[in-house]
Amino acid sequence: MWKKLLFMVSIWMILFPSTIHGEGFGYVKNKDGKIPDVGRYGPMIEKYDGFYADPSGDKVVYLTFDNGYENGYTGKVLDILKKEKVPAAFFVTGHYIESSPDLLKRMASEGHLIGNHSWSHPDFTKISKGKMESELEKVNKAVKELTNQEVMTFVRPPRGTFNDQTLKWANELGYTHAFWSIAFKDWETNNQKGWEYAYNSVLDQIHPGAVILLHTVSSDNAEALERLIIDLKQKGYHFGSLNDLMVKKLLPYPIWGL
Repeated sequence: MWKKLLFMVSIWMILFPSTIHGEGFGYVKNKDGKIPDVGRYGPMIEKYDGFYADPSGDKVVYLTFDNGYENGYTGKVLDILKKEKVPAAFFVTGHYIESSPDLLKRMASEGHLIGNHSWSHPDFTKISKGKMESELEKVNKAVKELTNQEVMTFVRPPRGTFNDQTLKWANELGYTHAFWSIAFKDWETNNQKGWEYAYNSVLDQIHPGAVILLHTVSSDNAEALERLIIDLKQKGYHFGSLNDLMVKKLLPYPIWGL
């Protein structure tokens, strides 16, 4: 009986390795202007060329938005980014692509990156590599058909859930995992706390090289964004594209930040 059970478990582990152990990305928040501690996640992510911050020391921040659905604020966000000449990355799902194609086109036409947030927002650690590939390819194909963006480089896993296997799979499929070093609970549309909450949530955690995760469904974020950008510029920060960050990763470390 036990031999049979062990055999069945072994077969399951071979067929579905990613269901064994999932990680929820997180970090220890700090207010000392330094990159937060992500513990053992750091080496795991770096192993497959992913990132959660820019360690160069350059006083740069990277704005990223997750777009699972449209709640009426993305247009305002794009207006502000255009006015302030700030690049951003938008990680979209299949639902967003199908429901908001005009906004997707505008993102690309105004120079922003479109990243992959999967087609149906599954937990990558609970699906097969084939299913993961299908999820990512559907988004990639749909974005190509709608926009002038020919290459999709970055993936952000739904719910921030990953493991060594899914990091490896994404890398093999040509994607770079883009995590974050600043985030806060901004996605509950019925629990918005005012623009000052969003503004302070970012500034309290700000550090050189920050990758900031925001959700465009948040009215707080839309109201705080322009003031946040202006004040960060006044503090000496500039805004980079995730493509800039990847170029830095390919350069010798001593010249980072030049």
